[in-house]
Amino acid sequence: MTSVLTARSLVAGYDGVAVVHGVDLEVAAGEVVALLGANGAGKTTLLLTVSGLLNPIAGSLEVLGESVVPGRRVRAASVTARARRGLAHVPEDRGLFPDLTAREHLRLRSRRSRRGTSDSLELDEVLEWFPALTRVMDRRAGLLSGGEQQMLSLARAVMDSPRLLLVDELSLGLAPLVVEQILPSLRTIATRTGAGVVVVEQHVGLALAVSDRAYVLGHGAVLASGTAADVAGQVEVLEAGYLGGNRSPRPEAGPGAPGPPAD
Repeated sequence: MTSVLTARSLVAGYDGVAVVHGVDLEVAAGEVVALLGANGAGKTTLLLTVSGLLNPIAGSLEVLGESVVPGRRVRAASVTARARRGLAHVPEDRGLFPDLTAREHLRLRSRRSRRGTSDSLELDEVLEWFPALTRVMDRRAGLLSGGEQQMLSLARAVMDSPRLLLVDELSLGLAPLVVEQILPSLRTIATRTGAGVVVVEQHVGLALAVSDRAYVLGHGAVLASGTAADVAGQVEVLEAGYLGGNRSPRPEAGPGAPGPPAD
C-alpha cells in the first residue's frame, strides 16, 4: 500500500530540546494507526511535527511524498502547502470557532483541487457518517455538547477527503459511551476516503478495536508496535506505557510563558 507518512529515527521537540527520541513510524493509505501512551509520552509532539507546526530536530520524515529537512525554522507557507497536499489535523482542543454554527464550519472547508479535479466530499455524505450533527446544524459550536463538537471537528476535517488525517485525543472530556459512538467513524473515513488515519487515544481497547496497527510510546520512544491484535496482547508493555511514571523532557518555560502542549 502507498505510504502517506514515514518517520525514521525521528527526533523532535521544542527549542532544540528533544521530546521524541528516535521514533520509527509508518502509516499507509487507508489504514488506521493508533498512538498509545501516557500523558507526556510525546504523542502530541509527534503529531505537531508531522503537520508542520514543529520541525524535526534530527532523523528523516516524509509526509505525503514530501521529505522534511530537520532543523529548519517552521514556515507558515510550508504548513499551508502540507494541508493543500491533503493533510488534516484535528487538535485536542478541536479548533472550532464558538460563535459559528455547525453549518458555517462545514462551509469553511477549503476548495483545493488535486490532479485538476475536486476531491471534496458532499455535505450529505459526510453527515451520513455523523448523523447526530443533522439536528444541530444551525446551532453555534460553543453551545454543542463535547461529543457534538468532536463530530463537527472530524466532519470539517474530512470535507476535502484528506490523504492523511491526524486526530489528537479524540476522547478528551467525553464519556466512554460517546467515544464508542465516535471512534468507529475513523474506520469509515479510512475505508471510504482511502486516507491514512493516525489517532491519539487513551481508551486503549476501543482504539485497538478500530485500528489496523498501533504504536505504544513511552518517554518519547516507541516501546512496542505491530498489528492492533499484537499490541493488545502485550499487556506488560501497555502497562509500562501508562503506569511507568512517564516523564518526557521538556524545555523550561520562563515566568508567565506558555509551555508546549501536553502530550
